[in-house]
Amino acid sequence: MRYSYRTRGTCSSVIEFDIDENVVSNVKFTGGCNGNLKAISSLVEGMTVEDIEKKLKGITCGFKGTSCSDQLSQAVRKAYEENK
Repeated sequence: MRYSYRTRGTCSSVIEFDIDENVVSNVKFTGGCNGNLKAISSLVEGMTVEDIEKKLKGITCGFKGTSCSDQLSQAVRKAYEENK
């Protein structure tokens, strides 16, 4: 299932991804640091929600209380919970 998540407190504005059971694929960020977000998308390809949370949850960017990667961890958890 394709999922779209509007971010809060980051340079990226939207994260889109597919989620099948708890496996995430085809992550695409709108806005933000293009190269870094392409790298994150590639690195999380095929990972489970739990693995993404373990790696990315709580990462901050500068003085912000969140980051694009932290927002991704929140997005995949929300999508997973909504589709149980």
